[in-house]
Amino acid sequence: MKNNLYRFCLNPCAWLSLALVVFQYWILFNPELPLVERATHLVISLAIICFATPFSKKQTSPKLNALFSLLLFSMVAIVGVYYFLEADRLSNRIENVSPIEIYDVIVCSILIVLLLEAVRRTVGYVLLLVIGAFLVYGIFGYQLNGQMGFSQISWYEWSEILGMTTSGILGVTTATSTNFIFYFIVFGVVYSSVGGGQLFIDLAVKLVGKSTGGGAKVAIVGSSLMGTISGSAVANVTSTGVFTIPLMKRTGIQPERAAAYEAIASTGGQLMPPIMGIAAFVMAEMLATSYSNIALAGIFPALAFYLSLFVFAGLDAKKTNSGTLKDEDIKNINPILPSLHMLLPPVVLVCGLVMGFSAQIAVFWSTVTCFVAPFFNKSTRYDLKNIPLMVLESGVQAAKIAAPIIAIGIVVSVAIQSNLALKFASGLISVGAGSSVFSLILIVLGCIIMGMGLPTVAAYIIGAVLYVPALKELGISELQSHFFVMYFCVLSMVTPPVSLASFAAAGIAGTDSMKTSFEAFKICAVAFLIPFAFISDDALLFVGSYTNIAIAGLGLIFSTAIWAIGVTGFAKRKVSLFGRILMIACGFFAMISPTGSYIWLSAIGISGVYLLIHFFVPKGPCDIRKVCLNSK
Repeated sequence: MKNNLYRFCLNPCAWLSLALVVFQYWILFNPELPLVERATHLVISLAIICFATPFSKKQTSPKLNALFSLLLFSMVAIVGVYYFLEADRLSNRIENVSPIEIYDVIVCSILIVLLLEAVRRTVGYVLLLVIGAFLVYGIFGYQLNGQMGFSQISWYEWSEILGMTTSGILGVTTATSTNFIFYFIVFGVVYSSVGGGQLFIDLAVKLVGKSTGGGAKVAIVGSSLMGTISGSAVANVTSTGVFTIPLMKRTGIQPERAAAYEAIASTGGQLMPPIMGIAAFVMAEMLATSYSNIALAGIFPALAFYLSLFVFAGLDAKKTNSGTLKDEDIKNINPILPSLHMLLPPVVLVCGLVMGFSAQIAVFWSTVTCFVAPFFNKSTRYDLKNIPLMVLESGVQAAKIAAPIIAIGIVVSVAIQSNLALKFASGLISVGAGSSVFSLILIVLGCIIMGMGLPTVAAYIIGAVLYVPALKELGISELQSHFFVMYFCVLSMVTPPVSLASFAAAGIAGTDSMKTSFEAFKICAVAFLIPFAFISDDALLFVGSYTNIAIAGLGLIFSTAIWAIGVTGFAKRKVSLFGRILMIACGFFAMISPTGSYIWLSAIGISGVYLLIHFFVPKGPCDIRKVCLNSK
């Protein structure tokens, strides 16, 4: 205990993390002016990054790293003092009317440099280049001819927009980080630290471990549960994959396939209600709607996503005689009943959201429950000396996620002020030659490319700014448009050639990263059709009557199941080549067609008849042509 406290007291990150935690929970019950809250959140997060991330990941002199950290921290201090002293003036000034002082411009310039460096340290050069490109366009874009040009905006004006108002860097992205993301990160850190993450894995083993393909299903269930809380596919892979991937390999699953299962399951957690990772909070803020509406809309797409994985894992296990857990693997798991009370924190969170409490209050009480619930049973009690480490981890994780999200405020501001979003939308539709299908494919490619090397939230925000206006011009509703963009930005984590979740899983499995990436793409290929399904029918996003919603949802789930049968080529026994093509085709047309349409009914009906014939043919793979000939 004393050693932990001693290390905590000597660590500047620890004190800054404590300051961030105290401040965030203070404003939860004692709100300040929006600009004050966001500026304080921004400054403390940047200060944490100064000490929590090295100047260079390569072998660099500790003294040189310390020097750069202190230099960066001194710049952060200048920004912090500015916002502290100028809070009243900035809160009461009138944009475009009140004067802009030279020191306003200097501090804004320093802030932008700090954010760019924070992005480089936390997520690398891809997002840095994207933000840099938008900055250059915002400063010099007025010199361009044609549609891409716009009226000149001076650096004085940009300083006001970006640093002195709540519509720039301190805009919607910082508000989301301050008001939502921080509290859920703390919940995820605390819940994992007190044993919640391990409980999810143990629970998954007990629930599906004995079923066919139980090894893969454990990864699907456990990683999806943890993924919906963690909000980061890569972080989830590294935390749960160290258990699930070796477990799958012991059952005979090939290393690249084991890694692929883990990557997909961890990625899908960001699509699974009720929490859906971090991007859903940003979507709720952008749509100016409650988070519960976003979570409700995500139910059927997420169920279809995971059901397809479940069906694939079970059928593939039967086909290859691998993937089923042995008795000793299940016996080694701790009994669930003595730890069942550890499910109280997520239950409190879900109940709070259902009962209409704000997301912040619901997650606050669920976090409090994390500290109390383990003491209900002696076997689950945690050591109180770990609390300082929880505070440190919470602050560092929150800062590393906040930095890129806040920096994207620059992209949003430039896109809005230059009218780039609408110009990009009209240009995209023109390139699509007026074809909705071709335009949608271009947007899909854009989202996937945008997601290569970027955190999901960062990719989604940029994608929403650039692509949602184009989707709306195609006649697609705002809710459908945002979900469409978010899904493909999430799926970029497992899409070749750059799929961060697949690469992380491959490292744990000790296998080739590109093989893992293509294997993951093959397994979750049906997920790339799900967004087209809810584009065709918004009932899948819980819009409309309950009858229509139920029919559309059941149709989507059945469609993903028959797709999985076609891909694996197995359903009770081997499926013929003709049957596989038929199942894939029926699944495809059922998903992309409006519910109840002639094509939808035909696809569902034909696949249903084929499966009935397949299951009742006594021997060999089913060939519907032979059945028809025999009947004659």
